[in-house]
Amino acid sequence: MNRLCTICARSGSKGIVNKNLRYLAGKPLLAYSILQAKAAGLFQYLAVSSDTDDLLRIGKEWGADYLIKRPDHLATDSAPKLPAIQHCLKIVEDISKETFDVIVDLDATSPLRFVSDIKNAVELLETKGISNVLTGTHARRSPYFNLVEKNKQGVVQLSKPHSSPIFRRQDAPDCYDLNASIYVWKRKALLSQHTLFHKDTELYIMPEERSIDIDSPLDFDIVEFLMSKRGKNSGSNIV
Repeated sequence: MNRLCTICARSGSKGIVNKNLRYLAGKPLLAYSILQAKAAGLFQYLAVSSDTDDLLRIGKEWGADYLIKRPDHLATDSAPKLPAIQHCLKIVEDISKETFDVIVDLDATSPLRFVSDIKNAVELLETKGISNVLTGTHARRSPYFNLVEKNKQGVVQLSKPHSSPIFRRQDAPDCYDLNASIYVWKRKALLSQHTLFHKDTELYIMPEERSIDIDSPLDFDIVEFLMSKRGKNSGSNIV
């Protein structure tokens, strides 16, 4: 099986300025995903895609095989990430003259994942022969019980009322938050559509403590605390 790992990180983050360039527990944030991908031992190549030379330089320093300059139109605030991953795949295949069977994208802002999470998500895809795998965690709020929205009249109501009243969250159907940590595709599935969801998409469930996607200064502080604690307990914050 020929596998490619991509890590797509852009400049211009709004919640935390230069988020992907910041140091977290002694390393650039981007470095964690690179080290986890290499430790997994699954990939023929690892590619970092970015619109900024500063992030590509970090990618080179920490061992990425390919540094792909992302076009500006794929790096705006409103640009979806999927076309950037597709662009990265096509450029690496063009340069390497190889075709990849499986593509894994690691989000640079989710450094708390374990290496075993990457291996397990890839195994899930390859064992079941499905189109793609997303990762998520059990949701803290349920649209059937305590997640609400306002209708056009401004009246608050449940986001997804159940056919019968639910009085305890535990009795509501299971719901999950996508944690944006790991995406796994078969090549054809990645290139054939512009959506994450295919008819056979499966979810790899991760615990909450490995599912924080850094999007705010508070997220960064929590992840830094957990990463430092992990390093003290295990001797390494790459597990």
